[in-house]
Amino acid sequence: MKPDGNYSKSRNKISFTRSQNWRSPRIQMSLFSVRKPDAGVPVTLEQPKRSSTSAQSSDLLSRGVSINGSVKFRNEMVIDGEVDGTIDSTGTLTIDQHGSVRGEIRAKSVTVRGTVEGNVFATERCELQAGCTLRGDVEAPRFVVDENATFLGSAKVGTPK
Repeated sequence: MKPDGNYSKSRNKISFTRSQNWRSPRIQMSLFSVRKPDAGVPVTLEQPKRSSTSAQSSDLLSRGVSINGSVKFRNEMVIDGEVDGTIDSTGTLTIDQHGSVRGEIRAKSVTVRGTVEGNVFATERCELQAGCTLRGDVEAPRFVVDENATFLGSAKVGTPK
């Protein structure tokens, strides 16, 4: 205790005067404090609102982002960047206009608007939209190809017997 009646501790800068209750000191936190925060009010983070209803629960690999390796996801994913490796999913995959994939794709539904170099295995459907390029084989129960899409490969369409 200092001679003037104030107590101070340098580590957490705890201080109180004689008129204050010693059990509730005023605390000034330093940047590297060892004091744990109070578990007062729970914090919930709001998800940003998206304009499209179809993209509400989808993940996005943005333009300019590149992944070298395997990608796994469950629900929905839109790729507008580059993936060099395999994609494995039980959900819906969209390769957007600027997106490119070099590797095997396995998903429930695959929509290609960009470029794919590799085989595509879809458990429900595969769709090649105008302006896309697919170099590889496709295996899917339903296969939709736009007249302005480029498809270089073979296709097995229909359910296996």
